[in-house]
Amino acid sequence: MVFSSTVFMFLFFPLVFAAYYNPWFQGRVFRNVVLLGASLIFYAWGEPVFVFLMIFSIVVGWAVGLGIEKCRRKKLLLTLGISFHVALLFVFKYLSFLSEQFAWLFPQGYQPVHISLPIGISFFSFQLMSYLFDVYYQKAKAQKNVLYVGLYISLFPQLIAGPIVRYEQVAEEILNRQERKDDVVTGMERFIFGLGKKVLLSNYVAQIADNIFLMPSQSVLTAWLGAAAYTLQIYYDFSGYSDMAIGLGRMFGFHFSENFQYPYMSGSVTEFWRRWHISLGTWFRDYVYIPLGGNRVSRPRWIFNTLIVWTLTGIWHGANWTYLLWGLFYFVLLIVERTTGFVKRTNLLSHIYTMAAVSTALVMFRSENVLQGFMQIGRMFGVRATGLIDPAFFHYIWNGRTVLFFSVLLCAPVYPWLKERLSCHQKVQEITEAALVLLVFVLSAVNVVSSTYNPFIYFNF
Repeated sequence: MVFSSTVFMFLFFPLVFAAYYNPWFQGRVFRNVVLLGASLIFYAWGEPVFVFLMIFSIVVGWAVGLGIEKCRRKKLLLTLGISFHVALLFVFKYLSFLSEQFAWLFPQGYQPVHISLPIGISFFSFQLMSYLFDVYYQKAKAQKNVLYVGLYISLFPQLIAGPIVRYEQVAEEILNRQERKDDVVTGMERFIFGLGKKVLLSNYVAQIADNIFLMPSQSVLTAWLGAAAYTLQIYYDFSGYSDMAIGLGRMFGFHFSENFQYPYMSGSVTEFWRRWHISLGTWFRDYVYIPLGGNRVSRPRWIFNTLIVWTLTGIWHGANWTYLLWGLFYFVLLIVERTTGFVKRTNLLSHIYTMAAVSTALVMFRSENVLQGFMQIGRMFGVRATGLIDPAFFHYIWNGRTVLFFSVLLCAPVYPWLKERLSCHQKVQEITEAALVLLVFVLSAVNVVSSTYNPFIYFNF
């Protein structure tokens, strides 16, 4: 089940909201049970078997957390708990890929194994590991009630695609959150704008990207247009989902951290990764990079630490050589920026460089294999391209002009800027904001009901 579906919007969410805020039962325990039950149903809707795998992972994480807090051999228990969740990720996410590589190397008599990938396993595994780390480092107390650990992990707004919520951030709210009318209104607005990002922008630029990437021959500008379309697609796809998750959480009294801060306004790759998928970046920083020594070590060791982080970041996204190369590409760029001071200040040229680098990397990220990725990147730089420009470029630019215009425009903080300008006219601001929210919801709802094209990139992770 996805947020941008008729089942979720017009059946699941209204029923959960009504049950949660019913006037007869309003205790914290009751509301937590409602959310836990709804979250398990939400996951089981698409994964009726793997929901038991998630429950088993939760029970293991809960038991290990209690052991870390009570026993003396804390480090051993932490190691065992982390190893369990890493092993789980390995089996379900990487074993099939590795067996395919062995079958390619030894084609005689070796049959690769094929294991289905549980939706959201990377996200809930990382959250369970962060729970164990937080208990070990005494940032949070171990939760004695397994149902509350289950609620933290399975909470449906962020279950299948993040943001990666740290236990220390929501531990208090699980037990003592306060639901306010202002939060419900703000959360609803945030959800609607996220829905609009997904179905009104991402889904449309996705079709441009899909069509161009399928073209057997392309001009240089058409290849760049395809890369730009995918760059816009993945941003509005994932930031839209994050907005919807944050909004849903807010409606139930949870305050999740921001996951995107207008990353396409960055003037360097370093700045880009401070603004993009913030919850993943901070997870690797706090639980991998800093324990390895961070940048408070010799330069060779710092480079090694950075290599480890970006290797893991790449393969976290999927079992494919393309993801590994994508991560290593960023590793090289970040090392160059840090050691040479290549980008010292933000200007037009630094912004162009950053977006060109991000778009080029995303071509490899999107490709099915390394060869396809390098071929598409080659076309962007004139290798085996059909010239500088072709009719397809004008066709997609003209037919997609409205969506492309708003997709590019809204990469900048236009909406906050407008709200600030209207803040001195409160009545005008309220009417304008309400009208905009209503317009986006109506257009999005019509699109959800009428369209069957609704891809979601981060389901793969």
